[in-house]
Amino acid sequence: MARPLLEGIRILAIEQFGAGPWATMALADLGAEIIKVENPLTGGDVARYVSPYTVDQDSVYFQSFNRNKKSITLNLQHPRAAEILHPLAAASDAVFNNLRGDLPQKLGLDYAALKHLKKALVCCSLSAFGRHTERAAEPGYDYLMQGYAGWMSITGEPGGSPQKSGLSLVDLNGGICAALGMVSAILRAREIGIGCDVDINLFDTALAQLGYVGAWHLTKGYQPTRTPDSSHPSQIPSQVLPTQDGWLVVMCAKEKFYRNLVRIIGAPELAIDPRFDSFENRLIHRDELVLKLKTRTQQKPTSQWLQLLKGEVPCAPVNSVEEAFADPQVSEDQMILDLPHPEFGTVRTVAGPIKISDSGIEHRRGPKLGEHTNEVLQTLLRLTPETIADLRQDGAL
Repeated sequence: MARPLLEGIRILAIEQFGAGPWATMALADLGAEIIKVENPLTGGDVARYVSPYTVDQDSVYFQSFNRNKKSITLNLQHPRAAEILHPLAAASDAVFNNLRGDLPQKLGLDYAALKHLKKALVCCSLSAFGRHTERAAEPGYDYLMQGYAGWMSITGEPGGSPQKSGLSLVDLNGGICAALGMVSAILRAREIGIGCDVDINLFDTALAQLGYVGAWHLTKGYQPTRTPDSSHPSQIPSQVLPTQDGWLVVMCAKEKFYRNLVRIIGAPELAIDPRFDSFENRLIHRDELVLKLKTRTQQKPTSQWLQLLKGEVPCAPVNSVEEAFADPQVSEDQMILDLPHPEFGTVRTVAGPIKISDSGIEHRRGPKLGEHTNEVLQTLLRLTPETIADLRQDGAL
């Protein structure tokens, strides 16, 4: 097996909660060395205490964001913090943080503050509203961004309350954008010897993901609204349909899929009905068509429809989380990791989706708070046990 793709890349991560740790875990899964810096005065990353399923300074939530990392403790506001921070930064390819936007400069975590240590250093900030905006000092979370960026206004049933997505998609996508930006900057820095600041914020991430809906609005003034049955705004029918025992998702993104659908459900006349014979006409007569489709799909259970439609119409069941993990592809793609843990016994987490044909790593549980402090400081900084003990006694570690 070849060495992991990112082996030899070291990132010093001042991170907490979800978005930031998600970014660095994606890189750790690919072999990067992530040194997670945690504040000993606050008990480290707040994710360690997110319920349910917590033990002493650890939780299953924390484990789902922090596998394959090392943890050291360091109080960045301590007068002696630079004794540790600066040599660690100089020994790293990047310094990453997901702090509030005004804090990187105050704590000396940006390129201007650290470039004298290593000109090729990359400094990456993932914040709520960016480092240079009027809202830089405001905290922000995924839920808020889904409101700010218009997501909630177009999610849910017409006439109902605004809804967020079922997962923290702004956080997760913000993390992936940060990982991509950071690795890209590291590659350039290794080539030309000059680093930079990389900035990602959750507001911009959420806004960017409006994608084609945003382009429709900006170009033609399109006003998106909530659509019934979780349906696509223009490709009809692409939505959930009721079955005899549950729900079915169909995606008729091409005319042939619609024609196959109405034939298989026993209503071939709907393919030639002038009200429904094109995407444009089906959009105009959406309510009439969907009522006819629902009458048909309610006559059989979901599993039977899946057998009839597979290969003819893109379709899926609406699984519970339990049912999703029972899908045969989960095992086929090795998407569950069983990681030994001293308190939980075994922590089972979802694997990353990136598969490299000729390399991989042996996955490790998320670290205990400060688990690697002595190791990192002795190995990378050549500090003696006595010096480390003195720093710890002084409150820096």
